[in-house]
Amino acid sequence: MQYLVIAYDGTDEKALERRLAAREEHLKSIAKRMKNKEHLYGAALLDDAGKMIGSVMIVDYPSREALDEWLKEEPYVVGNVWQKIDVKPVKVPDIFLELNK
Repeated sequence: MQYLVIAYDGTDEKALERRLAAREEHLKSIAKRMKNKEHLYGAALLDDAGKMIGSVMIVDYPSREALDEWLKEEPYVVGNVWQKIDVKPVKVPDIFLELNK
């Protein structure tokens, strides 16, 4: 099942510092999950000044429970970067999946 994940960073003065500290591990985790076809697309959310304030991803897990298991070990969750996470089921059209191969 595919899901849209929108995750918002904290807004305190240390938020960007926490993001940057966890970023390398986050990217390693995403690379592994992309190879496993669990993560399809992703991007950083930016504010009007171009500062990273969150993330958006389209992921593919067999269930919401499996997605929640990933979130338990996601470096941005473990590192207290993401403060609010919205998850919605979605369906990516095959034409986009073909472009991603």
